Formats: sequence, structure tokens, C-alpha cells
Amino acid sequence: MLESFQKNKKGILLMLCSAFCACVGQLLWKMSAQQGIYLALAGFFLYGLGALFMLIAYRYGSLSVLQPMQSVSYIFSIIIGFVILNEPFRLLKVIGVFIIMTGMLFIGGGDQTGREK
Repeated sequence: MLESFQKNKKGILLMLCSAFCACVGQLLWKMSAQQGIYLALAGFFLYGLGALFMLIAYRYGSLSVLQPMQSVSYIFSIIIGFVILNEPFRLLKVIGVFIIMTGMLFIGGGDQTGREK
């Protein structure tokens, strides 16, 4: 499991950056409805940067490991909503975050090693 994680580590980190950029970009889109076009443009830039990180990440790991790492965007969204938008953080959200994190841990080390290509 550790070997698989090491193989995919750079790709996983890039996917996490991708998810964060996408979440912040979407936050800026939401805020731009009240505060103007410049936030929308910054949001498009960050969202595009996230897409670029995702494309680069695919060079460094398996699709079956990297694509599910995008689910961390749900966690980022909950945290951003709570901290910046004062949205409630309820027990079901906490349970959901732990389920997502558990799945990411299983998938992050999920490639079979020693398999012939």
C-alpha cells in the first residue's frame, strides 16, 4: 500500500491543489453576485488553474486513484462555507467528511503492486 502511495504521491498532491483551486474559484463566483465582476474573473482564473493542475496530475499516477481524490473538494467546500460564509456545520456533515477521508485513504493506496502491464 505504501509503495502505491509513493508512486501516486505527486499526482495526489496536484489533485488536492486542483480541488482547492476549484473550490476557491467557485466561492469567488458566489461572492461575485454581490461584489462584482472582478471576483468572477478571479474565480475563472482559479478554476482554470485547478483544471491545469488536474491535467498535470494525470502524468503522475493512475486515473483510478487520482480522479477520486477530487472528492476532497466536498470537504474544502464545507470548510470554506463554514469559515467564510458562516454556513452551519452539523453532525451529518462531520460524518460525511470522515467517510470521504476514509475512502480517500483506501483509494490513495489502492493500486495493486506487482501487476504486469
